[in-house]
Amino acid sequence: MLQAGIVGLPNVGKSTLFNAMTASSKAEAANYPFCTIEPNRGIVIIPDERLDVIAKLVKPKEIVPTAIEFCDIAGLVKGASKGEGLGNRFLANIREVDAIIHIVRCFMDDNIVHVSEKPDPINDIETINLELALADLAAVEKRKDRILKNVKAREKEALQEDKVLDKLAGILNQGKPFSIDIFEKEEKRFVKNLHLLTIKPVIYVTNVSEDNITGENNPMVSKVKEYAGTHNAEVAVVSAQLEAELVSLGQEASKEYLRESGIEDTGAEKMIKKVYELLQLRTFFTAGEKEVKAWTIRAGTKAPQAAGVIHTDFEKGFIRAEITAYQDFIDCGSYAAAREKGLTRLEGKEYVVQNGDIVHFRFAV
Repeated sequence: MLQAGIVGLPNVGKSTLFNAMTASSKAEAANYPFCTIEPNRGIVIIPDERLDVIAKLVKPKEIVPTAIEFCDIAGLVKGASKGEGLGNRFLANIREVDAIIHIVRCFMDDNIVHVSEKPDPINDIETINLELALADLAAVEKRKDRILKNVKAREKEALQEDKVLDKLAGILNQGKPFSIDIFEKEEKRFVKNLHLLTIKPVIYVTNVSEDNITGENNPMVSKVKEYAGTHNAEVAVVSAQLEAELVSLGQEASKEYLRESGIEDTGAEKMIKKVYELLQLRTFFTAGEKEVKAWTIRAGTKAPQAAGVIHTDFEKGFIRAEITAYQDFIDCGSYAAAREKGLTRLEGKEYVVQNGDIVHFRFAV
């Protein structure tokens, strides 16, 4: 399962938001730094209205949504790359995740401690980004030392890697954002092997107060949006405290509160959807009397590999995929009607599964 790691300075609302998203109290939320040491993990359902629409037509015994694992990582501080505040341990946790959710405090409250006395969103963001870059630079230098003997021996592979490492070191020393796509195809494998922190996709989540949940006219939120626009990152506006209170109300009462407030999705739900988009994930569905289920794949996944997400035997023995587009299925109301109208088709091994496809795999083992 794909993972998203929640990071930020201490006391910015990471654990409060994690608890709200996972509807739990697994992560201790307290008004002092480093109340989280071991990363807390929780499964978060991906909101998808299509699943319920399909289920109303199919009437299955069970509905199974898709999900992402979220990891609440302890607060980083200046000097983390050198071990400050248990930094090395926390940075190792971040290396394991597929995307970073960077929580930034965007409200003033004298009753909540801030490591720099008062919130300064851009300074707070750059404090963490600098530590991530320094940690990556250390990893690059360590790798250069490890292959030095092979470089001196003029081994072709080592010389290629050393050239890529020098390129990386130059970029990291500039402190500028970059994408793995700036590297040539043959260079990317060396970059990927390093599991760098600075090339992971990022969403900046501006944690706002309950009385300004949209972040409108909040200068701190505006600064984060401007920063993200020049650093290839997404932004989501969330009130972690409000999300926690909605969870405590219960599902029905929280929905009623949102309706009365004119809010369709909570900030957390919007953020989860952004993570899904950020990781370039797609959803396909399987639908039958037993269950209607959503499955997660990467964009560009071909039919046999999509079948393998369900079971490895499906991929090994793949024959064909019976495909019905979501809207066609809904418009027709059933498989039988879709087939009758010629809207259900058979696809082979080269077919790229599309977002929303309803799929029945044919296979033989």
